[in-house]
Amino acid sequence: MQMKVFVYGTLKPGECNYRRYCDRQVIDAYPAIAVGELFALPAGYPAMTAGVGNVYGFVLVFSNNDILIALDELEDYKPDNSPGQNLYQREEIEVFDSDRQSLGKVWAYMMLRDRLRSLGGIPIINGCWNS
Repeated sequence: MQMKVFVYGTLKPGECNYRRYCDRQVIDAYPAIAVGELFALPAGYPAMTAGVGNVYGFVLVFSNNDILIALDELEDYKPDNSPGQNLYQREEIEVFDSDRQSLGKVWAYMMLRDRLRSLGGIPIINGCWNS
């Protein structure tokens, strides 16, 4: 079964963690837009929260769900933890193409607003993060 993940930061094609985690495992990648808000963190990577803006990224398609083990570890997400214990939450969200047509539901790593505030997140108004 294919696994689809929306990425908007260091896992995007061309960014550092894409090469490290995804390069040889991605079977397809295409641009997508998620509804939310994007923030730059002082640590040098972004975080997405629920919101009403556009977040621009990519859907990465993997041949199986084993990739989630590595991505969960990278994003400090442990399914058995309470949400406040994780850096990010893995959530299923709907993504869209540039014509606002649905591309379906995919996994995405989201950050709770309290965590975002404690880390000093700065809004990225245009919804697009680059290293």
